[in-house]
Amino acid sequence: DEEKAEHAKAVEAATAAQKEWRLSLPMSKYEEVRKKYNNAGVNMHIAKFAPSSWSDPELDYAYKAANTLGAYGITDEARESAWTRMGKFAEKHNSLAIFHNHAQFAEPDFDLDAMLAASPANRLNLDIGHYVGTTGKHPNELLEKYHDQIPMLHIKDKTSASHEDPNSNREFGKGETPIADVLGLIKQEQWNIDCFLELEYKIPEGSDAVKEVEKCIEYMRNILE
Repeated sequence: DEEKAEHAKAVEAATAAQKEWRLSLPMSKYEEVRKKYNNAGVNMHIAKFAPSSWSDPELDYAYKAANTLGAYGITDEARESAWTRMGKFAEKHNSLAIFHNHAQFAEPDFDLDAMLAASPANRLNLDIGHYVGTTGKHPNELLEKYHDQIPMLHIKDKTSASHEDPNSNREFGKGETPIADVLGLIKQEQWNIDCFLELEYKIPEGSDAVKEVEKCIEYMRNILE
């Protein structure tokens, strides 16, 4: 019991120190970061703080930081404890709470409508690779119904849920994720959806991350031309 009490005390102290650290950085530092990226031609659309378990002051701070960076929202994992809490902070700061999927759509108790209804600021960050890899379904079905509540996609190529090696990363064009269908639909309907590529497959020998990102961009550009 004494050991447990000491451990709990240490955890409490570490949590307090972490909170103090999180709240100590002035917004001017975020302004500097934004300027540096913007000058390089890069805009920051979202902030990845994963703050749903943070205290109220920390969540307020996170949204102030996101706004300072020029981001339109903060993203976190799609789980009930997050979507029932973050939305009210997003509303307060005129921002969005954007929730990302991994295997959630394959889980019988996952309720997308409940997630989106929990707050008018709640949105879905749809990862089309994970969606196909865990459900085997076509993401366009989801896009057609929820496109106005999906501000951003994560683009990667994975094998389908029915593949002998399901939900596995592949080079763009070598998996079963219908990237061309998805990009084509967004282009056709002119939906305002940001598409972010994610480099998650094993980098081939003799290549590097920069070269592979360039290949992925070229693959998607060829689809859209």
